[in-house]
Amino acid sequence: MAYEEILYVVADRIATITLNRPGRLNAWTPVMAEEVRGAMESAAGDAAVRVIVLTGAGRGFCAGADMAALGDAATQGVSALTGVMTVEQGVSALTGTRRKAELDDRNDQSVRDDFRKRYSYFPAIPKPIIAAVNGPAAGLGLLLALFCDLRLASTKAGFSTAFSRRGLIAEHGISWILPRIVGLSAALDLLFSARMVDAEEALRMGLVDKVFPEEGLMEGVLTYATHLATLVSPRSLRVMKKQIYDAQFQTLAEATDAADAEMLLSVQSEDFKEGVAHFVEKREPAFTGK
Repeated sequence: MAYEEILYVVADRIATITLNRPGRLNAWTPVMAEEVRGAMESAAGDAAVRVIVLTGAGRGFCAGADMAALGDAATQGVSALTGVMTVEQGVSALTGTRRKAELDDRNDQSVRDDFRKRYSYFPAIPKPIIAAVNGPAAGLGLLLALFCDLRLASTKAGFSTAFSRRGLIAEHGISWILPRIVGLSAALDLLFSARMVDAEEALRMGLVDKVFPEEGLMEGVLTYATHLATLVSPRSLRVMKKQIYDAQFQTLAEATDAADAEMLLSVQSEDFKEGVAHFVEKREPAFTGK
């Protein structure tokens, strides 16, 4: 598939999706939204891919919604975005997504409705998604990083919710995901103030998982991604990711019952047999994901 605003590369079992509007700090557009979703779904269905990395070209990760579209909406109303349309259609265009993206195109009944929405589909992708935050991540850009499973950042990264400074609100599920990552009071601070948080503060508050020097970010990210792609079971990763996100809606008893059922399936899997065999034989694993 040809892309206009992203780059998509698969190598060594890692799919790297790069937001590619560096002159605009990778500001989010409808085209970019379509292409990122398409690339995520391609990676999800590709047996050659075990890990997904999302990053930005140039010196930014994603500066949020394109300000040209925001400016038109502020001066002319939401309908200025694409001509005459409903408010709901205008918001969808402004944030860069098709209406049908709120539905799960794969009709996978095991996917919760919560993870079929405009940006919350990342948890439904059955492979680890790592955000390699190379620069500013603001507004929608921060939201994208939050819905990734892990966030590894450059010392040049910066994070801002931005919404309150634009007269907007906590958009697209950030009120759900942000407190789960940094805690309630820190989430309120970030949302209320819209202040810019540097990489070191983000690390202290748990907003990111690791910080690398600017020139070493992708090396560090790919080293970690390669570990996941080669040394652990893809089946285990797939099941554990679903367990963690489903558990956000479960009681302890429900999570335990689900784990018990999954454990019975695990011990019958090829990856379990390989997991034992490579340990006993003292060799590198050759997991198949089955």
